[in-house]
Amino acid sequence: MKQKSFNCIRVSSRALQHNYNIIKDLAGANVPVMAMVKADAYGHGMVMAAQAFAGAGCKNFGVAELREAAILREASIQGAIYVTLGFLPEDVGLIFHYDLIPVIYDFATARLLADKAMALGQEIGVHIKVDSGMSRLGLLPDEIPAFLAGLETLPGLRIAGMMSHFPEADVSGSASTARGYQIFSEVCREVKSRFGGICHIANSGAVLSFPASFCDMVRSGISLYGYHPAGRSAGVIKDALNLIPAMSFVTRVVQVKTFPAGSGVSYGHTYRAEEPITLAVLPVGYEDGFSRLFSNRGQVLIHGQRVPVRGRVCMNMCMVDVTGMENVRAGDEVVMMGRQGNECISAEELAERMASISYEVLCLIGNNNQREYIE
Repeated sequence: MKQKSFNCIRVSSRALQHNYNIIKDLAGANVPVMAMVKADAYGHGMVMAAQAFAGAGCKNFGVAELREAAILREASIQGAIYVTLGFLPEDVGLIFHYDLIPVIYDFATARLLADKAMALGQEIGVHIKVDSGMSRLGLLPDEIPAFLAGLETLPGLRIAGMMSHFPEADVSGSASTARGYQIFSEVCREVKSRFGGICHIANSGAVLSFPASFCDMVRSGISLYGYHPAGRSAGVIKDALNLIPAMSFVTRVVQVKTFPAGSGVSYGHTYRAEEPITLAVLPVGYEDGFSRLFSNRGQVLIHGQRVPVRGRVCMNMCMVDVTGMENVRAGDEVVMMGRQGNECISAEELAERMASISYEVLCLIGNNNQREYIE
């Protein structure tokens, strides 16, 4: 029998599908959406998320590593699965075994794929990664002509597409977005005239604010999980989109204790009570993705009210101040992230307290706790 934890991540498949439909409507009938389910679907559970998106009509999925793609195939996920980070040379056969689409950015990988394709009597389509301003993975634009010439010498390999990525698409009107799209467009124009294939560069930020960049397909990540890539600074734009956060994080009070004035709380006694204080002990700590940065600055929801974290967050526990609240008992539900009553703590709010972004919060919390999938 599977044992349950005090802590639980709840993921709504209905919210995932709702968000996918919003992105699909923005992209338009003729532009497919690639659902980015890498990093265990940003902590939401890769297989479950892919199944939810597939149920809404998604036929394209993006992962970082080959092992993620293999997990999807073993779970009977159909459609195109793009491996965007590359793979180890000894695993080249798995690209063919699982019918995957590799994204390439060096000639050695291209040759490996071509040799394996010829040995199997097959042809494989690849997508080429272009660095159009991210200064990350990919070929620089002036390297593309020589790279294409090299690929033309490799039987068994077909150029099926080009991809790139925006560094600032979440910033409305950013110069780098317009410039990056111009660079990518010029490369795509040349490649498509010679080889055909599809081009894609629009991430969540571009899907939401830069429709000129949609090309032949869009790739959405954070927006599928209910958040705007610009965070709470997106303001009314974010609200108007009606994206629904798909993840919530709940736990239970394990003990309630009252201490006299002057009592120190948790490691280092970084919080000392000026008045008598009642604390609820929660079985959540940094092992569970609730960062130590929330020490003396985080909040949680109990009985629909915000209550502050007191003292340092421990590995498996933290304490919150419930002084003056009536009837708080062991076993009461606590919302670390999500909605309770009229109050809501979002991943964006947690991210601001960590000086981070919602992506990191979702991955930290989602990948460190038992998950429960709900409609």
